[in-house]
Amino acid sequence: MPNRQQAQAAGVRRTVIRSLAALLGMFAFAFALVPLYDVFCRITGINGKVDATAQSIVHEEVDTSRYVNVQFITRGSAGLPWQMSVEMRQMSVHPGQTAEVDFTFSNNSPNETWGRAVPSVSPSNATRHLRKVSCFCFEEQQLQGDERLTIPLVFQLARDLPEEINTITLVYTLYPVQETLRHTSLNGTRNNKKAARETI
Repeated sequence: MPNRQQAQAAGVRRTVIRSLAALLGMFAFAFALVPLYDVFCRITGINGKVDATAQSIVHEEVDTSRYVNVQFITRGSAGLPWQMSVEMRQMSVHPGQTAEVDFTFSNNSPNETWGRAVPSVSPSNATRHLRKVSCFCFEEQQLQGDERLTIPLVFQLARDLPEEINTITLVYTLYPVQETLRHTSLNGTRNNKKAARETI
């Protein structure tokens, strides 16, 4: 009887250890998604991965004869207690025109957390015709517990955008940021918080 109880106890310990290992593995994978995504898109060139650095506005004549519908989609992450919303879900923009739209990040937890919004563009061939002048996606963001932060996206559609492209969709997906990346982003995040900010 004691041997049977010992075997059962050993089985329970193995199950607990395996469960903890699987849980740690899932957390590690969630934190690794952003760099893995960056590497994958850099190698394959797919999924409309956009430039991660600010671009300058090009002063060119605006094509007022044509409108392009720009849509914005935001997605959360199971590993990050944030909500991301956008001022307007879509807007009409002329090629050559510079436009601005506000995005709001809300931390729904009482703890300080870090995250990053990873962008993609559809159709993918519109990527090289989209200039991001200012974007929260260039660096990691820090939010205190229950904090809300509003940051603008400033972009320009190039005048040479192909005629067949009438709709461009920008998708922003939130991901948690691992501890080792936080310190390198702190100064940039502080500067970014010169934008409108509100604590709930």
